[in-house]
Amino acid sequence: MIIIILCMTALTVAGAFLLARAGGEKRVYFAQAPDGPCAFGCSMAWLAVRSDDPLEVLEALQLEDASACNWNSGIGAVYDDWLGATRVFVSPAVEGWVFAVGLSLPHPLGTGFADKCTPLLVDLGSRFSETQYFFSYPPIDYYAWARVKDGRLVRAFAVSDEGVVWNKGRPSREERSLGLKLFELRGVRGRKGDAGGEIILHPTEDHVLRLANSWSIDPTTLHVSHAPAGLGYIATAPYRWRTERTRKAA
Repeated sequence: MIIIILCMTALTVAGAFLLARAGGEKRVYFAQAPDGPCAFGCSMAWLAVRSDDPLEVLEALQLEDASACNWNSGIGAVYDDWLGATRVFVSPAVEGWVFAVGLSLPHPLGTGFADKCTPLLVDLGSRFSETQYFFSYPPIDYYAWARVKDGRLVRAFAVSDEGVVWNKGRPSREERSLGLKLFELRGVRGRKGDAGGEIILHPTEDHVLRLANSWSIDPTTLHVSHAPAGLGYIATAPYRWRTERTRKAA
């Protein structure tokens, strides 16, 4: 499945936009021919917002320089090394959910950094009945998820190779069913590794995608059959989302 997603991403990046030079300035054109859903999720961050209106989600996020684009170009852009650093794709609605996809979404980073993720989720929670956040990035061993229902942050969790950096609310039933209930302890009781130390219990990308499937939709399974052809929006993440230290590093 991951190989299929990566191949699909390479094709979307190659065909999603045209770069042209005019007067020495690089310009980006995004395709606006309506198309059906494209899969994403591997090594990516996204919001799943309970809504049928992508424009309403776009406005709530206060994204900048928005323009219409289709699934193929939007997903291709957020996976691109250059465009993905600052872009967010707001998708057409799929089965009552609108996705906001991009590595430029705020991420919880723990002590020493301003928490810009929680305020964003709480604000969305005041506008939509449910908002979910997911982030899976195996290259840095970072995984996160959060859920806001009826205006209340009921669960938020993030872990990196340095340990838990975000932990609010009680583990959900869906987390426990995936064997995630012991993450706070960072180990498994009664089991020993080959070196005699405690075995570290750590989530994987598969856990994040399975949890997304339990709460809303696993985006790696999206296919054109999930929704009619449509257009979403590609936009620039606001400057206020950028990482900010609250104190100097030691």
